[in-house]
This record gives sequence, C-alpha cells and structure tokens, in this order.
Amino acid sequence: MKEGYIFVARKGARDDGILHVQEAIERGAVAIVIDRNADVNVKSLKQITMITVPDGRTFISHASAKLSRDPSELMTIVAVTGTNGKTTVTHFIGQLLTMLGERVAVIGTTGLFMNGRKVNLDIPDMTTLPAEFLHPLLRKCVDAGITYVVMEASSLGLSTARLDHCNIDVGVFLNIGVDHYEEHGSKEAYIAAKKKLTTMARDLVVNSGDQQCVELVEGTNRPVHIFNDLLVAGMAVPYELYPAFLPGKHNRLNALAAVTVLHILGYNYLELLPLCNRLLLPEGRLQRLMVEDVTVFIDYAHTPDALQTVLASLAEESTGELITVFGCGGDRDRGKRPQMGKVAATYSSKVFITTDNPRNEEPSTIIEEILKGIDCESEKIDVVLDRRLAIQKAVCYAKNGDVVLIAGKGHEKTQQIGSKVLTFSDFDVAEAALRNKKK
Repeated sequence: MKEGYIFVARKGARDDGILHVQEAIERGAVAIVIDRNADVNVKSLKQITMITVPDGRTFISHASAKLSRDPSELMTIVAVTGTNGKTTVTHFIGQLLTMLGERVAVIGTTGLFMNGRKVNLDIPDMTTLPAEFLHPLLRKCVDAGITYVVMEASSLGLSTARLDHCNIDVGVFLNIGVDHYEEHGSKEAYIAAKKKLTTMARDLVVNSGDQQCVELVEGTNRPVHIFNDLLVAGMAVPYELYPAFLPGKHNRLNALAAVTVLHILGYNYLELLPLCNRLLLPEGRLQRLMVEDVTVFIDYAHTPDALQTVLASLAEESTGELITVFGCGGDRDRGKRPQMGKVAATYSSKVFITTDNPRNEEPSTIIEEILKGIDCESEKIDVVLDRRLAIQKAVCYAKNGDVVLIAGKGHEKTQQIGSKVLTFSDFDVAEAALRNKKK
C-alpha cells in the first residue's frame, strides 16, 4: 500500500483486510473497498472514500483492467488450462508464432517471455498472475508492440477471478487429472473452476482423448475444435508430418495442441507441422543431461497422471533400466501421494523416494504416505530424505544405457523446508553428479 492506492479489504483464508484499514489509510490509501457489511474501526474516515462492492476479487479484476485501459482487447489472448502440460503448450504456441514473425509474450509458471527471451520483472511467482499484476503487464506488452499473449490459466486463477476481465480469444483444455482437489474443496469444485474458461473464451480447443475435457465443453455455445494424438482441429495429421522427434508421446500431443491453436488463428496446419521440428521444450520439462551412455531427465511431473505419462514414455523409448527420483510437496493434496508411489514403482526398476518441497509438513510423514501405495520388493525402493543425496545416489547407481528421471520440481531453483527457502536446482545437482561419475 502506497500513497494514492486503493485498498481492497478482502477476507482471506488466514486474515481479514478489514483489520488493516487503519494501517492502509496511514500508508496513503485514498479509498477503501469492502465487499460485506462490517464495522470499520478507524480513527477518521472524513477524507477517505468508502466503496461497497458485491465481491472484492471481482472488483480487483474489473478495476485492474480499467485502470490499465483494457489492454487485453488490443491483442489476441490464448489461455491454456489443464492439470498437466500448460507450460509446454504455451511455450510451443509462443515459439510457433515467433517462427512466423509474430510478436508474442508467454506468461506462466516459468515467468514472462517476450519474443522468446525471458524478461525479469517484479511480478509474483505464480502460474496465473493476480489481476492487479496481469493487466499492467498486458499494458506493457501492448506498449512493446506485442500482438499475441499466451498464458497459463490455472484452476485457482480461474476460480479466484484473476482472468474475469481479460478478453480471451482461445481457451485450450488439455486434460483433467488429480491435483488441487483439497485447495478447491472437492473434485467437483476443481472441475467447475476449469469449466469457467468455457464461458470466457471465443473459441475452445479440446483434447478429445480426455473424456473429462470433452464433458466439460458439452452444451457450450462456443465453437469447439478438437485435437488428439492423430488429429489437428479435427483433421488427420499426415504420417510424414507427425512431430515424432519430440521426446515423449505427451509432448508430441502438446505440439499438436499448439498447431491446432494456430490453425484456428488463421494459419494452415499443414504448413505449421514441419515447424514442430524446431520446437524446444521449456526448462524443466524432460530436460536432458547425458554423460557417456547415462541419460538424466529433469521433469516437473508432480501429479500421478503427469508422472505416469512421463515414465510410460521413457519406459517405451529406453533400453536400459529406468531409475526414478521423486517426492511429494507438503501442504498439498495428500491423496495423490500413494498414487504417485504406485506409479513410480510400477514403471521403474529402482525408485529413490525423497523430499520435494515439504513446506510445513514433516518430510518423513510425506514419505510414509507415498510408501502406502507401493507393493513390491523392498530392494527396489530406497528412501533418502536429503534430495541432493538422493539424486547423487541415483546417478551413481545408473549404468550405461540406463535412464534416470528426477521428477517433481523441474525448473524450480529453490526448495522450501519449513519456513526456510533454500537454493536448490535438480538440474545443477544432477549435472554435478554426472561430472563426478565420469571421473
């Protein structure tokens, strides 16, 4: 809160803005917005405008768009939702548009990219930006001559009105998996949050291979364009143009999702498919390291569906043993922990179970819940609480021809343990372990 700001006294999960109105006024607030009947205990309201609105989040979204002069109306906006794959698909769309000479920004989990280059701005590290950050950023994009913006639309972003006043041209539905149920309160609430995008976008792109995605768009009055591992915008992909070079079947599907988006934006999919040979996976998405004949992949897979998809692809394409290092985050969906344990044990020759971002939970408790899903010989499972040591052991264990998957954190450069946020990169640790292995 600074001089001249408006303070929205919204009720949160752990605090209430009403309790901080006096402090906001002392810091220079020129108006106070509240969204319920409440006694505001302040010393003086003579010089302060009080505004009552039906919903604080909706007001923030509306006001942010208006104060930024509705920048989303001046560009083509693509919003991608799905439990898994949002980051890869947004980057693929951005890369294809850049190849075609368009000026494009990509906004999401890995930050802001403008015309293929990462831009460091003082914005929250969130998948979908809050409206008060998003619309000023979109205005910066307009001023920079950007004509296309591709963004990730998380379920939490959709349910908390972050995109309510953003003019979305294309909404993309990739998949519906197990994640964020607890944060939404139920599976139904999670799916309802995703469904909100069907009412916000002009055109919808839907993975017809995911039944829940198909059900999500039933009854919509928007044009629906389907894709799957054989189709682009409902049209067959010629065998000779299939993007077979990309690692993992799921990434080839992600490429076809991106091609479908560009096709409905006016480009010919037959001319787009050859460009897929030049697509690069974003950081932390099946990011490959290789020394001699040992291959290590770093991947963000942190849900049962994502982990199964990645492991199934690697198992199909590798000739040696498949070794997996993973954990589960604390203060997040506990129900997925045994499921991920079962997936890892099913596809892997060896599993190193370790910490992810335990946050405020006891790491050993998280691992105990993961182990509940595993029913196999104990020799296959190795519990190593220290993530650095777990990665080092996995790389040391690997023989020529083996593949090591380090899953869960991907591009992240930190690890949160309790209240501490420590510098930590799976890629850097794996790279050092591979160098030491070569000596």
